[in-house]
Amino acid sequence: MKNLDRRNFIKKASLSGAALTLGGMLPTYGKNSPIFDHTGQYMGDFSAPKLDKVRIAVIGVGARGTGHARQLASIEGTEIVAISDLYEDLAKRSADRCAEIGKGKRHKKIALYHGAEDNWRTMLDEVKPDAVFVATNWKNHAPMAIEAMKKGAHAFVEVPIALTLEEMWDIVITSEQTKKHCMMLENVNYGREELLYLNMCRKGVIGDLLHAEAAYIHELRGQMNNQKRGTGSWRTPHYAHRNGNLYPTHGLGPVAQYMNLARGEDNFSSLVSFSTPALGRKAYADKNYPEDHKWNKLDYKGGDMNTSIIKTALGRTIMIQWDETSPRPYSRHNLVQGTKGTLAGFPTRVALEGGVEGVTKDHHSWAQGDQLAKIYEKYEHPLYVRLGELSKKMGGHGGMDFMMLYRVVECLREGTPLDQNVYEGCHWSAVGPLSENSVAQGGAPQAFPDFTRGKWKSTQPLAILK
Repeated sequence: MKNLDRRNFIKKASLSGAALTLGGMLPTYGKNSPIFDHTGQYMGDFSAPKLDKVRIAVIGVGARGTGHARQLASIEGTEIVAISDLYEDLAKRSADRCAEIGKGKRHKKIALYHGAEDNWRTMLDEVKPDAVFVATNWKNHAPMAIEAMKKGAHAFVEVPIALTLEEMWDIVITSEQTKKHCMMLENVNYGREELLYLNMCRKGVIGDLLHAEAAYIHELRGQMNNQKRGTGSWRTPHYAHRNGNLYPTHGLGPVAQYMNLARGEDNFSSLVSFSTPALGRKAYADKNYPEDHKWNKLDYKGGDMNTSIIKTALGRTIMIQWDETSPRPYSRHNLVQGTKGTLAGFPTRVALEGGVEGVTKDHHSWAQGDQLAKIYEKYEHPLYVRLGELSKKMGGHGGMDFMMLYRVVECLREGTPLDQNVYEGCHWSAVGPLSENSVAQGGAPQAFPDFTRGKWKSTQPLAILK
């Protein structure tokens, strides 16, 4: 990296300032459980023993999990051995699809667990899978991941990885003590644009990184029609009772990896957060449901739009926004700004000092659309070159879901580190509770826990895979 002396100065100054400013707000972990006093395997660059065949169990096969099960069943070297869901029809439907993909051979003995809330625990005891994929409501993510690891399985968890900082510490410590992976399934890191920008950042195309913008802006009020089961049935109370950024990782994950946060170069330091008034959900409920409907009995406290600013140890900034209520087009922002240019999303745009060769004269104009052909030709991520066409064919948010799952299986079978480690999943998810705390305190700064306990400094940046 360039300007190492300057960076070291900034890093020392930023860390000293954080210690002075935030020292009284450093999070604790339980009453009698010092987070430093335990033995375990650091999981930052951890490689698990190779698995010739990955025996997989899936917990939760509603809108999200059923797609995971289907795609995992199609990947060579997997066997779907069990499916658990509250609802028998969903479990059976998913198992039938997996068996069909396996042509009656590879996934022919899928054990089904449904009905009781804790049947997934029985599944772990009886089936003993190698890997467990959790795609349930948010409150179950941490308990299921922790128990899966304790029962000897690697855990792969939908976003966010957990709801509280204490749950995140529990996940980290369990992963280290059991030597089992726990990866949050952040699919957006496998989008074509995100992979392209990661490669360009690694090659220094936009110079030293200064600032990023990330978001999840996705109008989802229609999910409130899921009233007995389905996403809206359990998400809607979260919107009513919590005020912060409840869903930060889709936007934050990619820009965090551009910046090598918690991976050798830099780390999360602090966050401030503010929310708008909470108006949209209440107005939607008033308009679309009877006065005595349960959605009209909720006291909506979660602001329609939340804006948070993250400060890193090197002094970089990240603006992250969340809004699932307002009537506006979908966006994740996906912007990263450096000393030599800026990469931005929605739409995909590139501005470079001196211009994009053959397209723009200088950085005052964006290269976008068909003008980016030479950029893709020069900087397309090797992983997308290898798997892009197959992933688009297999589907899942344009192919990013399949590429993510393919990489999980590939890493487990080859015994190589995962693309996202347990600490990243916790750091990215920590924006949720930290933003709630900051909003409640009028925007007061909140210190990020260092889930690596200082070991991020020796963790390797995510490699550009060939």
